[in-house]
Amino acid sequence: MAYTEPYDAIDEKTRDISRAITSLREELEAVDWYNQRVNTTKDPDLKGIMAHNRDEEIEHAVMTLEWLRRNMDGWDHELKTYLFTSGSVLDVEEGGAATSGAGVSSLSIGDLK
Repeated sequence: MAYTEPYDAIDEKTRDISRAITSLREELEAVDWYNQRVNTTKDPDLKGIMAHNRDEEIEHAVMTLEWLRRNMDGWDHELKTYLFTSGSVLDVEEGGAATSGAGVSSLSIGDLK
């Protein structure tokens, strides 16, 4: 794990957040690797094992994401804004489109005449 600031200047909570973000990145990489293997293997038993492993890594990533939501400012708000919506993710904006997916509107710049 690389720190961009002097280690001694970083408090323990910030170090834990960095650990979590590093772990999340590693879990997401593992999801990608297993998913590629599931997609390319022809052996049905191996495909099942790799899919199981991929799904375990997804679980680990989600658990880490939840820890970040609880422990780092900004995550809770953004996750509540964008997760479990319907329609275009780009259309979901606070104060704009409804996050329930009902009445999702598109973004516009105005009349471009």
